[in-house]
Amino acid sequence: MGRMVENGPNFSSKVELVMGDITKLDVDAIVNAANSSLLGGGGVDGAIHRAAGPKLLEECRDLGGCESSQAKITFGYELPAKYVIHTVGPIWRGGNEHEAETLRDCYLNSLKLAEAKGIRSIAFPNISTGVYGYPKAEAAQIATDAVGIYLRSSKGIVKVIFTCFDEENYNLYEQLLSH
Repeated sequence: MGRMVENGPNFSSKVELVMGDITKLDVDAIVNAANSSLLGGGGVDGAIHRAAGPKLLEECRDLGGCESSQAKITFGYELPAKYVIHTVGPIWRGGNEHEAETLRDCYLNSLKLAEAKGIRSIAFPNISTGVYGYPKAEAAQIATDAVGIYLRSSKGIVKVIFTCFDEENYNLYEQLLSH
């Protein structure tokens, strides 16, 4: 699956870092960095749709898409995860169009939806850092800050896994989580 890093003393013991394939994780839910149609695409979105099988696409068709920063949930079908939480991250446009707030809300809204569904373990990809072009270091900071803030008041979520597919993102998260 990948490597894990121990959390630093100032970060929640509920957080793990893994380098590997999010579709292989045995957690209650994985988060999909989806496009607004929710009908599949490239990157992690395409990988999740392929691994989950055709029933995921059927269910997504009934959801009517998803607005940026919002989150919707489906079953995981052929994935080890019981659920997929789909969230639509911002396209990077230079940082002056509320991209940071939108990205933060992707994490927060996904966690709120997960907790409302009784999900206790959740894995996140690096939302918006692929074809949407969000600067990776800034995105990692927003992700860890948002999750850290949420977990301080959460009673239901017991594990959050940041899942990195590439070494660059892994190193950025490792640095942030070890402080």
